[in-house]
Amino acid sequence: MTPSISTPGFFWVRQIFETAYLDDVASETRLQLDRLFRSAHPTPGKSVAITAGSRGIRNIDTILKTVVEYFCELGLEPFLVPAMGSHGGATAKGQTALLAQYGITEKTVGCPIRSSMETVVLDSLTFPHGETIPIHFDRCAAEADHVFLVNRIKPHTRFTGPIESGLSKMLMVGLGKETGATLYHRYVPVGSFETAIRKVVSLIRSRISLLGGLGIVENAQDQTAILRATPPESIEKTDEELLVFAKSRMPRIPFDEIDLLLIDRIGKNISGTGMDTNVVGRKSDDRRTVPGEKPVVHRIAVCDLTPETGGNANGIGLADYCLAAAVEKMDRNETRINAIAANRPHAAEIPQVFFTEQEILEAALKENGVGNAEEMHTLWIRDTLHLETLLCSESLREQAKVLELQGKLKILDHESIVP
Repeated sequence: MTPSISTPGFFWVRQIFETAYLDDVASETRLQLDRLFRSAHPTPGKSVAITAGSRGIRNIDTILKTVVEYFCELGLEPFLVPAMGSHGGATAKGQTALLAQYGITEKTVGCPIRSSMETVVLDSLTFPHGETIPIHFDRCAAEADHVFLVNRIKPHTRFTGPIESGLSKMLMVGLGKETGATLYHRYVPVGSFETAIRKVVSLIRSRISLLGGLGIVENAQDQTAILRATPPESIEKTDEELLVFAKSRMPRIPFDEIDLLLIDRIGKNISGTGMDTNVVGRKSDDRRTVPGEKPVVHRIAVCDLTPETGGNANGIGLADYCLAAAVEKMDRNETRINAIAANRPHAAEIPQVFFTEQEILEAALKENGVGNAEEMHTLWIRDTLHLETLLCSESLREQAKVLELQGKLKILDHESIVP
């Protein structure tokens, strides 16, 4: 994070997180799979579709490669399927290319990748609110003898409940491809999403041969903290248990109220909404923080897009300001497809555009009616996934001192700052 504005009156802090992580991810993956299949191995010669998602998950290439090797050793015939709903421009080629950005190719993982946007309808379900929805499922996965899920478990950016993002959602939305993802987001109310997940997962489990799943949890420094293999009947329970841990390790903004939050970059590899609403608020309302949400962030500015997002700027509409550089990198078609599938069109709208961060700062000063940046609660972060080192305005120093005494952060001198 290298601010391009003059920053007198700003200071750096480093948050102190729980940083336990797995030293040997490949070995732990094997250990978990051994525990899952110790009593009964799948019949050799059968095909198994392994899911690969669109999020930037640390060590995902190593994890998938190890899972593939393990199934090959059991005599199975594994292949990967992209399980990412409408991402990658909602095309088979685009989803394969997205996996390649994470180092996931047929060569690196050692098995075929079968990417298709075609689905089959397993059945239909009527939900409590009265809507009947066909349950779409990736055709390649449906035609396999078995399916095995691999995904990270973490808080969702829009709905809250015992089950949020994880193995269940990948089975329902990721493998539902664009058609399924669009139907769920369009017709299932946010408040009923957990009920929908449980009903759909139960139905899918009765229609396919699900071998189980491997849940991943990361710590606040984006490192692999937990791997847990789970049998098919415990998918929902594993999602629930690991979500509690994921929430406890999730990085957060340490201040309760921010006037201006500058975000260096957003992208789909950072969060489903480009910026994680569990970090910045606006989970229930794209335009503002709702009562009870913390922190309260009055204005958000986006400076750039990540290279990995491939022009998908979904989430930029949650911001109030942005730089022209971010808009210029925006792939309008890919962003539009994703926003429509998520039934969140406002998240793709372009906010007020500026050419420099200094212009954004001056606009925010006028809105807040203060004369200089030192008086305004301003915070600058790299992105919502990496929140260890933060740049704070002088008006936050007293709060930072209290947090330092509590052991939650350290105020840095210039020499201790690591770029």
